Amino acid sequence: MEVPLIDCDHRARTDPEVARDIDRALRDVGFMAVHNLGVTPERIREVFDTARRFFQSPEEEKLRCAYAEASENFGYQSLGQESLDPSSPADLKETFTMRNLLSSKVAVERWPDNDFRESVSTFFDDALAAAQRLQRLLALALKVSPEFFVERHNGENISLRLLYYPPVMASEIDPEQMGAGAHTDYGMLTLLFQDAVGGLQVQSETGSWHDVPPRPDAIVINSGDLLERWSNGRYRSTCHRVLPREQGVERYSIALFVDPDSDTRVEVLPSCIPEGAAALYPPVTAGEHVQAKIEATHGA
Repeated sequence: MEVPLIDCDHRARTDPEVARDIDRALRDVGFMAVHNLGVTPERIREVFDTARRFFQSPEEEKLRCAYAEASENFGYQSLGQESLDPSSPADLKETFTMRNLLSSKVAVERWPDNDFRESVSTFFDDALAAAQRLQRLLALALKVSPEFFVERHNGENISLRLLYYPPVMASEIDPEQMGAGAHTDYGMLTLLFQDAVGGLQVQSETGSWHDVPPRPDAIVINSGDLLERWSNGRYRSTCHRVLPREQGVERYSIALFVDPDSDTRVEVLPSCIPEGAAALYPPVTAGEHVQAKIEATHGA
């Protein structure tokens, strides 16, 4: 099971060509790695530096920015505070989550500092622009208006997340414990920026797990639950996980979760229903789906 590599360079390739490649990747695997989507290497290096400074700071400083509740979905969580697979032991990762970053009303004192906030906000702008380009390409593939998906993602449920997987002793963890437990993502798309340390695995339709080789020069992108519903199962919301860091090397990654606004009614697109067939999924409100998933992983 290989994750396709797609070049989105608009100078060399037309949008219909790129849209066809994206369509094929999400149909076959549900994952792809993308070059030339518009986020510069310099911007990515800067936000990774910001993440490293934060996660390497003293625990008492990090806890000042602690995650309060799933309904807010903002702040720092230490090891063992989230279970992406609620049936398994808690995840061996630290996170800093920022939902609706540019419109957030979170108090100033709950941010690490102003430099942190400026760095992640600038990165968020660039990553969101990249996500919107993907949304327009998917609109082309699915035969809806160019702004169909962009208009339904105004930021209310779009979250930026910094992730840190510290080294752990194999003797100190449960055999079933993961860096990030097996799960599917909740919304439309996820953009994942990785360092050079591996650990991400995707699950095939037969249930076997396959490594996704780290490519710091590419963005790993996967379709989520709501895109699977919009596309009537055409695009897979593929289960994935992150292995614990037992080799003594820490791992960092940064994810942008592109989830629709809460009142968005997600129902199967007409272009995805074969003639004479019925939709495989009933309509669902995006907010209800996303919030239920977040609460399940936090036990609240």
